[in-house]
Amino acid sequence: MPADARILVIGVGNEYRSDDAAGLVVARRLRQLPLGNVTVIEASGEGTDLMESWNGADTVIIVDAASSGAKPGTIHRIDVRAQRIPTGLLRYSTHAFSVGEAVELARAMDRLPPRMVVYGIEGERFDEGTVLSRAVQGSVDTVVDLVLGQLRTAAPC
Repeated sequence: MPADARILVIGVGNEYRSDDAAGLVVARRLRQLPLGNVTVIEASGEGTDLMESWNGADTVIIVDAASSGAKPGTIHRIDVRAQRIPTGLLRYSTHAFSVGEAVELARAMDRLPPRMVVYGIEGERFDEGTVLSRAVQGSVDTVVDLVLGQLRTAAPC
């Protein structure tokens, strides 16, 4: 992350596992827009890499697919400074150490950024494929708008 970029958006996912790519799609859409000093990256979701990527950022917004059993397309928003990530919300991961676990480990180690929000988009399919389900596609559009709204305010989170 460049030294002057204090705001970081991380899209998490696997583009070959259908709805698991939701966070990546959000990041790709945001990257096409003029966002000033906002850095947008894509990540696989490996916990230690995530913790390293947000090191030094003042504001971090993470977007990932969720698999909690809620209705597909449901958008979960967690202000990490105000609440813990619910157990099982971001449990779907191709790695043993997921986004939720990375956030909670960083909390325990006092390595959370000053402002952090996590969006989880409830997935419908996590099998092989490169196409998002209709419910998740609609929620991706909504999350892009929500993130843009946060980025436009003085207090992004």
